[in-house]
Amino acid sequence: MKVVIEDIGPGEEEQIIIRCRNINDTIMKFISDLKMEQKKLVGLKDGNMVMIEPQNVYYFEGVNNKVFIYCKQNVYETKLKLYEVEADYENTDFVRVSKSIIINLSKIKSISPAYSGRFEALLFNGEKVVISRQYVPELKKKLGL
Repeated sequence: MKVVIEDIGPGEEEQIIIRCRNINDTIMKFISDLKMEQKKLVGLKDGNMVMIEPQNVYYFEGVNNKVFIYCKQNVYETKLKLYEVEADYENTDFVRVSKSIIINLSKIKSISPAYSGRFEALLFNGEKVVISRQYVPELKKKLGL
């Protein structure tokens, strides 16, 4: 693969051109990562709006018709619906693991089997998230297992 970087003049718009024979998972992930870099999340905490980088999110959780953004140490509320989060971060490291949780795969330290076909993910911040058995096949697919 050849990488070409060109300087552009003032006033010219930056662009990325991908030339390939076939679009594979690696290219789709690269495109998604680029798009994710440009997106910012708005979190609400104590009446203040906070801009959150998606790569700092450990998981999203829906509770009582509200969606919360869990970061390393803080929790924020968002006005997004869980299905909107899922659509916005399709083909990224975010994957739904239950009806109410979308997790960031890059924040998982380990995964272990739990009861009744479920799994449990230990995150780098020490939290544990239960993965429902109906979402285990999709998780395994995303992890390449």
